[in-house]
Amino acid sequence: MTKALVTGASGFIGSQLCLALRNQGYAVRSCSRAGHGPDNIAFDLAQREPFPPELCAGIDVVFHLAGKAHALAENQQDAAEYRQVNTEGTRKLLEAAQQAGVKKFVFFSSVKAVGYGNQQPMDETLNEPASDPYGLSKYDAEQLVLHGGYVPHPVVLRLSMVYGDTGKGNLPRMIRAIRRGIFPPLPESGNQRSMVHVTDVVTSALLAAEKLEAAGQIYIVTDQQSYSTRQIYDAIRAALGKSPLAWSVPMPLLASFARLGDGFGQLTGRRFPIDSDSLEKLTGSAWYSSAKIGRELGFQPRQTLWKALPDIIRHLS
Repeated sequence: MTKALVTGASGFIGSQLCLALRNQGYAVRSCSRAGHGPDNIAFDLAQREPFPPELCAGIDVVFHLAGKAHALAENQQDAAEYRQVNTEGTRKLLEAAQQAGVKKFVFFSSVKAVGYGNQQPMDETLNEPASDPYGLSKYDAEQLVLHGGYVPHPVVLRLSMVYGDTGKGNLPRMIRAIRRGIFPPLPESGNQRSMVHVTDVVTSALLAAEKLEAAGQIYIVTDQQSYSTRQIYDAIRAALGKSPLAWSVPMPLLASFARLGDGFGQLTGRRFPIDSDSLEKLTGSAWYSSAKIGRELGFQPRQTLWKALPDIIRHLS
């Protein structure tokens, strides 16, 4: 029986991964800050001392999801925590894996680990490190996984925005705001954004661990669709049973509100519901190709946002 260690096992992706692994016949060990029992080891990525030796003992494959998540507004303390948790925490986990003789290590990274390129959609050939603290901490962790020589079979999965049955994240916030009638109808800017369903993320992780071709590789994971923010808005309204809107808030007006939000943030130190950063995330593009993982590992996503929206809305209700 193959033995797997899953960090971040209680999270949105981790809980789905643990269930799939057990269904596939894996023996699963998880970890948490408290730890309770032999199958759940006490573990904190932020701790300064080495990780306990029993963490990886007898483990064949590590799926590393735990980390400090991206915050819209980052400060100096965040930068230090990103480094300590996402980069140094990954280094110590890799060292524990090496000492225990672990063969495979699948690292869940993000498309935010690298900067933006002119090629659209962007793919794995884009390898300039991100400039923001979160992205840079993920990029540096990727380099440790792939080039540190800790395990024979290291794999990096760069995830696009993950959706599914969860109450956390930007998509559930958007759904709630549209349901309440407080999300403005954005203009169709023609932007293109990549996303992926959590069940397809789990499928990609299993392929990364089981396929020999995956060793030493980076794979971007998407549902092979591209979505504009206005398309998402219209689809959510339809799934909520709301009638379509033929009008939109003009972009110059949104930009003016965003500048006011910037000023509010500078004066108060708190985020306004709309500022330049949030407007860019809503109307800008983040379009990625997952052709490589399809070509090399046979990955074929089974979900799209259009198919999943009714279930997501039922879950939020």
